[in-house]
Amino acid sequence: MRALFTALIFSCSTLLLTAADFSKQWEEIKTTASPEQLYRFLYALPKGGDLHNHFGGSLIPEWKWDVLTDPARNGGDTFYSREHFAAADDAINPPSRHHTIRQHTFDQLPENVRREYVKLTDMTSAERETWLNAFRLDAPGEGRAVFFDHHWPRLGDIHNNPHVKFELLAENLKAFAAEGIRYMEIQFGLYTMAHNDGTPLWEEEMLALMEARLAEPDVASTGIETRFLEAILRFTPNALQELERSYAWVDSHRDRWVGLNMVGIEESGKGYPLRFLETYRKLRAIYPTLPLSIHAGEMDSPDKNIRETLLLGASRIGHGVNILGDPDTLLMLQHSDRTLIEINLISNRLLEYVPNLDAHPFPELLRTGVPVCLNTDDRGMWDSNMTDEYYTAVDHFDLSWSELTQLARNSLRHAFVDDETKQRLLESYEKDLAAFASRFAGMSTAEALAEIENVNAVAYGYAERTWGFDFERN
Repeated sequence: MRALFTALIFSCSTLLLTAADFSKQWEEIKTTASPEQLYRFLYALPKGGDLHNHFGGSLIPEWKWDVLTDPARNGGDTFYSREHFAAADDAINPPSRHHTIRQHTFDQLPENVRREYVKLTDMTSAERETWLNAFRLDAPGEGRAVFFDHHWPRLGDIHNNPHVKFELLAENLKAFAAEGIRYMEIQFGLYTMAHNDGTPLWEEEMLALMEARLAEPDVASTGIETRFLEAILRFTPNALQELERSYAWVDSHRDRWVGLNMVGIEESGKGYPLRFLETYRKLRAIYPTLPLSIHAGEMDSPDKNIRETLLLGASRIGHGVNILGDPDTLLMLQHSDRTLIEINLISNRLLEYVPNLDAHPFPELLRTGVPVCLNTDDRGMWDSNMTDEYYTAVDHFDLSWSELTQLARNSLRHAFVDDETKQRLLESYEKDLAAFASRFAGMSTAEALAEIENVNAVAYGYAERTWGFDFERN
């Protein structure tokens, strides 16, 4: 702990110097740059970590297509999507459309059902585009019902293929590293995977395949530090049993899995926090401390879920968008540095929890002392990236340089990694931030903007639809 404390003092003093040196130049760039230039600047900006990331929802649809249609990357498997319907009942059931499965599953279907599926590699270009759009929230009128009830079931069993799952994990990590993120904490589990013939993989077999993929040069060379959270679907009948299983898994795999989360739509009353209190207390009597980052306050109306989630032992809260309706808990958070709120601006907008981001609690939290950081949540289904979150925050809330850079620091300070790794990440961030600022040292604003034009930013459909940007995709 002493080493970490020393690193934090070093990091804070370095930040103050960096902020003092660059804050004026940042204000000039922010007010003078075109929207595209500001986006390029934020893409190149060194960032901290993404602490709130659902693996299944984080995958850009084009990545999925590329892996699912390439036998060299998917382990020689073949994938099908349900596109044609013989029965009217199926035709009006939205999750059935574009439901995607692998060859072994397809082979088990009755002949009349198999006729409703199309091999991905046999799709027309129009069918391909429709399939891609079925995995992103990009159409007027879509919201949380489509997201929760339609998008997730369409994934079918594609993550049941270990080659697909780990290849997509690698793509995600490379893309995040390219926009300056140095740490990922992904909600990611190893279960229900099978070989192409349907034979189940053992847990340690899956783990070995995953580690081998992460050790390959294209991922290892990024330098991105990766850890996982085990996630429990909170409203299922067996959620308490899953909590016990997940706790045991994380305890025995602490080198990769660093904590637990509970996920799922909070409008379902079956997932209320106090349902889990006695189980957490029982588990804490058995195992050494496991950090908890739990979804709470992702609701339209005020409730006490954030306060009750803190009672479960959580040190990070996912979303917390209704915190302003619980002033006693807000006051407590303002006077304690223990709890971080994981902010997900684009998610909250698209799922209509805060459709007008000007009303988001983020600036109130940021500017009254509650630790916050920006995260991407289900960025594949938003067709977005971390830079979109930063651009949204700057555009709506006019962040100062110290506020902008504090977001990254908060994400690293509240990461669930060991102290030595945290110290290294903080020092790396400060070094890269200082180098980034020095890149513009001595430049006029016009010269700085010309330098920013050299940044090859990558963006996706959200940036194009929302701001009209036309950057490269990857």
